[in-house]
Amino acid sequence: MRAGQPKKLSKTRAATVSVASNSALIALKLAAGIATGSVSIFAEAIHSLLDLAAAGIAFFSVRLSDRPADAQHPFGHGKIEAVSGFVEAILIVGASAAIFWQAANRIRTGAGIEFAEAGIAVMVASMVVNIFVSRWLYHAARATDSLALEADAGHLWADVFSSLAVVIALIVVRLTGVKILDPLVAIGVGVYILKIAYDLLRKSFGMLIDESLPPADQAEIKRCIEEHTRLLVGYHELRTRKLGSQHQIDLHLVMPRDATVAETHELCDHLESDLRSRIPRAEITIHVEPCPDECATCAAACSLPGRGHATTA
Repeated sequence: MRAGQPKKLSKTRAATVSVASNSALIALKLAAGIATGSVSIFAEAIHSLLDLAAAGIAFFSVRLSDRPADAQHPFGHGKIEAVSGFVEAILIVGASAAIFWQAANRIRTGAGIEFAEAGIAVMVASMVVNIFVSRWLYHAARATDSLALEADAGHLWADVFSSLAVVIALIVVRLTGVKILDPLVAIGVGVYILKIAYDLLRKSFGMLIDESLPPADQAEIKRCIEEHTRLLVGYHELRTRKLGSQHQIDLHLVMPRDATVAETHELCDHLESDLRSRIPRAEITIHVEPCPDECATCAAACSLPGRGHATTA
């Protein structure tokens, strides 16, 4: 464990903190929105309500996704996090529609803002809280490789910037009396969180359809295998996918025909250990096959114990 690092980062604990902070911020923003009549603060209250829904979904999804594999789910429960991300994105789209409707109604009626100073104070407090909580959630998401926590942190970080836009709008409205700026900023908040929904949908959908690991991870896997080429003939059928925080790797190893079962088993164990040191939380499946008789290129290598060259297909 690295110096200065917490003893244990719990996904459940991180999700619980997010739920608590969002609950408090929603109450503050709703009160400020009602008191001031600001549609941009109302938009931020909806944004925080979404953050709370996302935090709740993350809380339950990380608890379920961490369950070990069982008879009904032999590959584990990692895809639950992808499903939760998909649901969160749909919620965001619905909230954006509500924000646009409220903003259009405010432009039509031309209502003003009261007690702008109170609204500004609430939004600044919201920004400070979300900065600290989102940074902590990002750290927990990286440490546990959790898509659900990453999505939750992304929502809170977006809330920081949208809150800043609302603060600026309220100050300008207070100083100039330009009332239309308030609903225009609310529309901007709606557009911004739609972008968050798109990014989250894209990432969740990739996991649901068994998208491969990122190119950098695949290159690292290949480097690791090729470091063992002295002991094998080649490899092929390398496939990867991500299930929540779990990385799945499977491949076929081609071994010299005279390699014993013990030698082959020892090589596979060593290769799996090396792969896990480079790709955390990896589940590895290796299919071993002998070099075929018709392989003239490998004939000389196969006749020498512990020798081979790498080929990929």
